[in-house]
Amino acid sequence: MSQSMQLLRFALTVLCFALWGTGGADAQLSATERNYYQGWLNTAERAELVIDQDRASSASLEVLRREIADHREVFASARDNNADRIGTLNSQLSALGPAPGEGEIEDGDLAALRSSLNDQLTALRVPRVVSEEAHNRANGLISEIDRIIRKRQTKALMQRGPSPVNPENWAEALREISAAVMGLWNETLLQVQSDTTRENLQNRLPVILGLILAGGLLVLRGRSWTSQVGTYLRQVGIRDTGVWSFLVSLVQVLLPLLGVIFLTQAISMSGILGVRGALILESVPGWALILLAFNWLGQQVLASPNRTALLPVQNRPRRELRLLVVLIAVMLVLRDLIIQIDQLEYLSDVTRSVVAFPIILTTALLLFRVQRLGLKRLQETTEQNETVGVAGANKLVRAVRRAVYMLAGLAPILAVFGYIHASEAIIYPVAVTLFVISTTLVIQRVLGAIYALVTRNPEAAQDSLFSVLVGFVLAILVMPVLALIWGARIADLTELWSRFMDGVQFGDTRISPSSFLMFALVFAAGYVATRMVQSSLRNSLLPKTKLDPGGQNAIVSGTGYLGIFLAAVVAISWAGLDLSSLAIVAGALSVGIGFGLQTVVSNFVSGIILLVERPISKGDWIEVGGMMGYVRDISVRSTRIETFDRTDVIIPNSDLITGAVTNFTRGNTVGRVIVPVGVAYGTDPRRVEKILLDIAQAHPMVLLNPAPSVVFQGFGADSLDFEIRAILRDVNWALSVRSDLNFEISRRFTEEDIEIPFAQRDLWIRNPEVLTPNSTTQDLHEPTPALVHPDLSDLDAPEGDNEN
Repeated sequence: MSQSMQLLRFALTVLCFALWGTGGADAQLSATERNYYQGWLNTAERAELVIDQDRASSASLEVLRREIADHREVFASARDNNADRIGTLNSQLSALGPAPGEGEIEDGDLAALRSSLNDQLTALRVPRVVSEEAHNRANGLISEIDRIIRKRQTKALMQRGPSPVNPENWAEALREISAAVMGLWNETLLQVQSDTTRENLQNRLPVILGLILAGGLLVLRGRSWTSQVGTYLRQVGIRDTGVWSFLVSLVQVLLPLLGVIFLTQAISMSGILGVRGALILESVPGWALILLAFNWLGQQVLASPNRTALLPVQNRPRRELRLLVVLIAVMLVLRDLIIQIDQLEYLSDVTRSVVAFPIILTTALLLFRVQRLGLKRLQETTEQNETVGVAGANKLVRAVRRAVYMLAGLAPILAVFGYIHASEAIIYPVAVTLFVISTTLVIQRVLGAIYALVTRNPEAAQDSLFSVLVGFVLAILVMPVLALIWGARIADLTELWSRFMDGVQFGDTRISPSSFLMFALVFAAGYVATRMVQSSLRNSLLPKTKLDPGGQNAIVSGTGYLGIFLAAVVAISWAGLDLSSLAIVAGALSVGIGFGLQTVVSNFVSGIILLVERPISKGDWIEVGGMMGYVRDISVRSTRIETFDRTDVIIPNSDLITGAVTNFTRGNTVGRVIVPVGVAYGTDPRRVEKILLDIAQAHPMVLLNPAPSVVFQGFGADSLDFEIRAILRDVNWALSVRSDLNFEISRRFTEEDIEIPFAQRDLWIRNPEVLTPNSTTQDLHEPTPALVHPDLSDLDAPEGDNEN
């Protein structure tokens, strides 16, 4: 790095740390802050030199990376400092108006104030620029270090060593393993024969014996004691929903593990092991945990005679599967033991390959056998599972099974050709992945059991939303664990999390998870407040006013739209999101949305017009497009009408604005009803008129002002046609009123002996010979009138229909 660049960075940093210390432009830079930035420059230059040379070990690169990441966090926090002060200065400059153009003269006081504000704004922006530059530089260095480490990991995986199946390599491997075992044995033997060890053993003998006794009892009897406690809890009446069994199973793991820890501590205190033995002894509790954990998982996943499990099988396959699971754990322990010996004795590649191959091959065979037993049980329960709706789960299980088959078969093949590292990177993560996935399912089941215990509804808990959400959360939480199992570094995960928390830059606005969370919280609070105000208006305030239901509904809906809009604006402001840089993009998108969603926009605008203009209101009886019913809800896109058949019809708002709409109850509920009636020829029309008027005026729903009227429509084919025309107080009762009037007309006409005729038709048969083949010729030419029963009037056909 040139000297001029260092001086420029140092000058910019002076302002940066001065503002960090006090928040003002006139503060002085402390020696500590100056030394910190100079230390960052030294670290960055050293990192660039290490990256260019590419000779440092991966462990050294990891240490250097952590140091750079610590600096990056400091710069990330400093990057957002003084944001409020910068916003205040920008608002002050905006209040002064635009700066004078060329040739224009500004008032002296205004010019001095503008210059002062600009100087302060520049001083405040410099630290942010410096922090942003340092932050970006740290990001670049971290990315280069990660790339080097990943390249080395890939090279190690693809490195080919000696083949383990070559008999020429077996002698060397046996010689090195024998030497390592003999070295460990001789070292232990010398340590036991030492006078210091004997003296130490005599001094600590009571404690050592106590630890051995306690550890032995916990290892040998811990599981049975815990089982007896679980049996006692069931006998005293404690209902087991799976929670207590799970807790008991955990104790059955913890007690033997504690016993192993006591035993290893006793051996360590005795001092009978040398350096090699002591280092190996430190790993024994971890190996015991692996064995106990896999054994516990076998009990949880497989069937048990007295409890449910994730994979119910018969006793014989269950015992075999549990044994296979434990043997897989043994293979993992042996693999770790080989790694420990390799670190102590520095085994050659030949020995490492020959010793690792049997463990890889055995693990692959065990996985094959586990999958075969599970496949038989899955085929037996496939039809039943499909009936309960878990066929999708079976497909996922089959996909996992195929992956296990492929990887378990690939690993030994790679090992045969000398790719031991690649083989180990495949086979052991497969076993551990199955363990993690199975453990996750067990935890999900236990959480569901806890939910069932709390809600006291075990059946509903299995298919509840809680169970689905728990599964989703557990799946997210287990993803980093699976990534670490398959070779990801912790630094990779922390880097991903750092980039995620850093957010995305849009122009001058940075959208981070924290700002998004603030937006979500504020908007949710505004939304809840809006709904509460709407509820108060709908239930408390508006019913006490003289507004009609339609007006009340319009006010409530408008309040909701306005409240949600204000909640969004306030949430954007509180989250610190400056969306002005997105104005051009939003304008372009709005044009495209306008063309693509013009029908939706039309319905939206029509909904606003309906709420403001109110040609129809909630509760109105309308007819539109052949549909008749009551308006039940008006939204910004559509209107819901409930027909008289009690069915809902959704009508787009644009149809209500652009089409013809009949509103029977607009403004008031007064409406007219028409009741037609016919009387036989020969009846006095005035008498009929008087009777019909009396009937109409006597009905309580008929208004007397304007008075009802009777209209003599004319002379029909079979009757004298009359109509009652009356104005009702509430047109919604028109059907009931018409029915009441018809009942009363029938009764009065019966009392007054007035006949209501039915239709009569004369049928002239043109070809009676078809019906009466023995009739005379004279009969054929004489038309025979026939009186047709009214029920057969529909047999009358137009002339010519019966011609041959």
